[in-house]
Amino acid sequence: MMKKLILVLAILALSVACQKDSKIEEEIAKIDVNFKVERFDRQFATAQPNDLPRLKATFPFLFSERVDDSVWINRMKDTLQQSLFTEVDKTFGDFSEVTKDITSLFQHLKYYDKIFTEPRVITLTNFVDYRNKTIVTDTIDLVALDNYLGKDHKFYTDIPRYLAQNMRPPQIVCDLAADYAEKYISQLQRKTLLDDMIYFGKQLYFKDKVIPFETDAEKIGYTQKQLDWAISNESYIWRYFIEKELLYSTDSSLPNRFIAPAPFSKFYLELDSDSPGRLGQYMGWQIVRSYMEHNDVGLMDMLKKDATEIFNDAKFKPRKE
Repeated sequence: MMKKLILVLAILALSVACQKDSKIEEEIAKIDVNFKVERFDRQFATAQPNDLPRLKATFPFLFSERVDDSVWINRMKDTLQQSLFTEVDKTFGDFSEVTKDITSLFQHLKYYDKIFTEPRVITLTNFVDYRNKTIVTDTIDLVALDNYLGKDHKFYTDIPRYLAQNMRPPQIVCDLAADYAEKYISQLQRKTLLDDMIYFGKQLYFKDKVIPFETDAEKIGYTQKQLDWAISNESYIWRYFIEKELLYSTDSSLPNRFIAPAPFSKFYLELDSDSPGRLGQYMGWQIVRSYMEHNDVGLMDMLKKDATEIFNDAKFKPRKE
């Protein structure tokens, strides 16, 4: 009887939470945003040398004063540059689908941050510099489209597969959301594995709120199979962290084993090759989700909380095996 009562109460609580989230999303959908995507990649690809002064005047931050004009003119004629543009145009066309996602991201940011102002959104190519796919400032968002042509694109054959799997159009808004999370998160010290777990847990929970239209797999940059593995093994991962006393460890090898992008996580066990990388980030995400479920704290306030405080008040329990 007691088990049935608990189940009914849990269902009612979930129903109330879903109704609340639905009302919030209805409010957010009504928020006006005013921005346009400026296609520098297209303008540069179709420019003639005499267009260079106009481009430099419109996008001064994209042209270093230390680089002579002849370099930019030669780049206009460069066959690789032209090939990049062709592939970008083939993949994105008028960029309307991604623009819808960015619009929704900005609506959510304006809801949670009342002083948020829409930036200029500028697309470009950067010779597949996948370490700098997006850059966010207070006034400008840069998106290097040649880093999102699809995981199996011919330009990515020399890039590790675990990185190339996220070089797809849906990851643009996910990467922008991650960049914004970094601007809002206050966590000065990251000395322990728990510090890193909570930092990235905050980032992923931020994505829950500002890009709820994306799947959990997209938010963390996993395939669905990788996410399913993490969910199925959550209890085992947690037990390993606890038994090995890793949470408060300052061992410098731990971020590389469980936080940094990698083809798999490093438990130093046979299961390693089956696991996705960044499982520390995944576990931090579940801890922050539990914290927000059990505490009456706003999103922006949570982002400023200390990692240990979040962990102690999370009442976190991993999914059962």
